[in-house]
Amino acid sequence: MNVNYTQLDNVNGELTVTVEANDYADKVKKQIKEIGKNRPEPGFRPGHTPEGLLRKKYGTAVKYDVINKEVGDAVFNYIRENNLKVLGNPVPSKDEDFDINNDNFTFKFKVGVAPEINTHVDKDLHIPYYTIKVSDEMIDTQSDALRKRMGRQVSGEAVEENALVKGVLVELNEDGSIKEGGILVENGIVAPSYFKNKDQEKLFEAKKVGEEVIFNPAATCDGNAAELSSMLNIDKSDADNHKGDFKMNIGEIIVVEPAALDQEYYDSIFGKDKVHNEEEYRAALKDMLAAQLANDSFYRFTLDAKDAILKAVGDIELPEAVLKEYLIQSGDNITEENVDEVFASMRAQLIWQLVRDEIAAKLDIKVEEEDMLNMARAMARQQFAQYGMTNVPDDMLDKYAHNILDDKKFREQLFGQTLEQKLFRGIKANVTEDPKEVTVEEFNALFAPAE
Repeated sequence: MNVNYTQLDNVNGELTVTVEANDYADKVKKQIKEIGKNRPEPGFRPGHTPEGLLRKKYGTAVKYDVINKEVGDAVFNYIRENNLKVLGNPVPSKDEDFDINNDNFTFKFKVGVAPEINTHVDKDLHIPYYTIKVSDEMIDTQSDALRKRMGRQVSGEAVEENALVKGVLVELNEDGSIKEGGILVENGIVAPSYFKNKDQEKLFEAKKVGEEVIFNPAATCDGNAAELSSMLNIDKSDADNHKGDFKMNIGEIIVVEPAALDQEYYDSIFGKDKVHNEEEYRAALKDMLAAQLANDSFYRFTLDAKDAILKAVGDIELPEAVLKEYLIQSGDNITEENVDEVFASMRAQLIWQLVRDEIAAKLDIKVEEEDMLNMARAMARQQFAQYGMTNVPDDMLDKYAHNILDDKKFREQLFGQTLEQKLFRGIKANVTEDPKEVTVEEFNALFAPAE
């Protein structure tokens, strides 16, 4: 079997495969014998059917299958061995004169190849890198959140943010009088800050023990039967019958007392004996915030880097005719009528994939198992941090990281994320960064849509 490749232009080529009888004859004969062994024919015992009869009945189909496989293998082996950067799959050219009864055949395949790309990833390429300044206000906000999370519930004098309000709930008539036979909840409890209706939440603002509040429980949860039944201690099927106002006599207010700035608190947040006083505490919070914001800075860099690289690369010639034909043959409801629209929608992503692959090859970017494990550890650490667990032991992180990697579906997603991160870290190391320190407001404005 002979395979030849002809470069037609910058992005198009043609593969020609010449097949002679001695390339496939023995394999056809072998398959026909296997059919004779395994497929009984009327009047003959398995394995004793005459070869001539088998060839007459199955020969054409077997010959077609064998030739098709041999040609397909030859094409893909040639592509692999010669390192052809093929886009999509080779598309067979139509041959109106094809006759399976011939001995020798010539097959031609249209091939789309990736263009030569200068990625411009070098020190001449300047890309901004935004570092978010950690303000005292941000430190205060973080401290308040952590202290409340680590605080304890105590009785309060007035309703404040995140307070729980306990008391007697009584159902009212439309005129505000107590409804005879209506609902009475002796040990009612509500959390105004979780109300979906903010007007209902405001009714509780600054209220004190012993005072009354008239509010509408149904309005606090958009009439959700499950939430209403929990608040009023009724069956969900009965919730629609109680959409009016209730009066609550406040008997107790539970608020969160923030954790004291003491050694126990410092140790619980940062680990034993790593922080000893308020000055060190604020410095540690600043580092914590800076580390969190570093991810945002790097994400912004990936956007700016991609834009800068694509701008430097400019337009890229693609083998559009071959790719469109490949899309049509691949199915997925793509036809000659809509292929232009489909290709236009995916063209930008295809160009970035080509540029990305060229950068990865140039910088020798590869994803190792340890890279995947580190990414999984980072994800686990982030998940724990969302619940205020900032000092998780390494063995626990490793356990969760391995659990993430054991999920085959999630593993594929993680591989893509790891490759993307390594790629942009490689880009960052090889271009010139233009550092810019900005406030969080200025940073957020970078994501505002252009007017």
